[in-house]
Amino acid sequence: MLEIASTAFVTLFVIFDPLGNVPILMSITQHESAAERRRIVVRATLIAGLIMLVFGVVGEQFLKALGISLPAFKIAGGILLLLLAVEMVFARHSGLRTTTTGEVEEATHRSDVAVFPLAIPLIAGPGAMASILLLVSQAGSDMSGKAAVIAAMLAALALNLGVLLVGAKILGRVGVTGVNVLTRIFGVVLSALAVQFIIDGAREAFQF
Repeated sequence: MLEIASTAFVTLFVIFDPLGNVPILMSITQHESAAERRRIVVRATLIAGLIMLVFGVVGEQFLKALGISLPAFKIAGGILLLLLAVEMVFARHSGLRTTTTGEVEEATHRSDVAVFPLAIPLIAGPGAMASILLLVSQAGSDMSGKAAVIAAMLAALALNLGVLLVGAKILGRVGVTGVNVLTRIFGVVLSALAVQFIIDGAREAFQF
């Protein structure tokens, strides 16, 4: 169970990539006070956590209703995470992991950016939602394993929140270049996890 929880925590925190999201956060809240920025970040984290919790609890049943097997989803989810990892390693922004330029521009004119783009897609993006479903499904019928994954998700969200709250100080110390270096390291880790998901899915699908 400890292994499941640690894998879930590392996977989700790497996908959240709070350091990579700090520059975007500062950009879309540049006209807000420090107190208002904190309120926005906390609200966005709560919304993202609720979305991911729902996805983790009912996602497997949703797949079954659509006739999608877990091995197939593991392979597809692994490929999605691998693409996300490639973006992180090469510091590219296509909208899979972060917001597009148009979305950032739209967000700067919104009165509340907590839901979009902070909660979705910066925190609870496609990669994060696919990952929580994959991680919960890996626990199978073990309820303690599923609980460990949810606990790890909450811990990753809490750490993500902490990093975003002190984002301005971090950005001031390490700069954009430092943030990109750390994001690339996270991307390498995520690529290995993504490949493992693909291998597990293929093994289950083809019974080898």
